[in-house]
Amino acid sequence: MGSTADKAKGLVNEAIGNIKQGVGKATDNPKLEVEGKIQEKKGEAQQAVGKVKDAVKNTVDKA
Repeated sequence: MGSTADKAKGLVNEAIGNIKQGVGKATDNPKLEVEGKIQEKKGEAQQAVGKVKDAVKNTVDKA
């Protein structure tokens, strides 16, 4: 998977995670709230992977 795809999936997971957290809070559903937090962190990690791939590619391109 490319860096752009990683970053895009990360953004989607973060957004869905935030929505789940909000719905979990609004409906007093702690399980959904926790799922949202986990999905948000997964999205953050995916974005970080994409950024690292970009950095590695840029370094290789310069060499």
